Amino acid sequence: MQAQTHTLRSTAAERSGTAHWRTVLAVFKLRIGVIIALTAMAGIAVQPGVELSAAQVAAIFVAVLLASASAGAFNQFYEVELDRRMRRTRARPFADGRLQPHRGWLLVIAALAAVGVTLAWSATNAAAALFTLLGAFFYAIVYTVWLKRRTWWNIVIGGAAGSFGVLAGAAAVAPELSPQALLLAVILFLWTPPHFWSLAIVCRDDYAANGVPMLPAVKGLAVTARAVFAHVVALVGLSLLLPLWGAGPIYLLCAAGGGAWFVARAWQLLRSPSTGTARLAFRASLVQLSVLLLGAMLDAAIRL
Repeated sequence: MQAQTHTLRSTAAERSGTAHWRTVLAVFKLRIGVIIALTAMAGIAVQPGVELSAAQVAAIFVAVLLASASAGAFNQFYEVELDRRMRRTRARPFADGRLQPHRGWLLVIAALAAVGVTLAWSATNAAAALFTLLGAFFYAIVYTVWLKRRTWWNIVIGGAAGSFGVLAGAAAVAPELSPQALLLAVILFLWTPPHFWSLAIVCRDDYAANGVPMLPAVKGLAVTARAVFAHVVALVGLSLLLPLWGAGPIYLLCAAGGGAWFVARAWQLLRSPSTGTARLAFRASLVQLSVLLLGAMLDAAIRL
């Protein structure tokens, strides 16, 4: 009986420890960080230049991931009071009290960003490090601190954070950025607003109640749906131009397939603006981006 009790206590302690680490990791928004790091891989894939070693590619992935994680943690640290009032975010670790947002977290956040930028610089070059830094800076400071509570342009301007991952990867190959790398960065810039506006429609009442000027709360569903559709058409159209600079059939198939799905869902949202069609558009944005990045990387891998 004593042995059984000891085993049960050990199992409970292990589960508690695992839950604690999951809580800590949730602060850093790692799912978003991985997506941003994958955009850096796509930047490497489309940029002509020297071939990076496996170690350099891994270093850029980790560098961008660390920088993005630091920005994600700062976002939660800075917005803890707002997160507590929003249904979508009230279960975040700082917001629900599982972790205390003390100032020591700022040291951890700064250290992560510094390690990421230093790693990008030491493994490749200063340009890659600069873009890695700018990605974190735009999300943490430009979007979170300066723009989010001031203007509905917040996600348009702050959305540039997603483009810097592409540029970091491309600059690691060659600091003189190619047209295809710049085009992919513009595609990411155009992707962020419809992705987030779709989610913002679902959370519109929360944003309105808490005075956050997201586009649906300020301009309404119909205007937001039109903005989403226009951005989707523009970004999908631009994504189909990348073969002009050498992207192959695998990329084109992925860009066309994922793009068509996103356009179809955005059209549904335009025809019938609602939380239901907004959720479908939001999910389609994730599918489109994932397929696009995968296509760029597979296309490059086959051409090697």
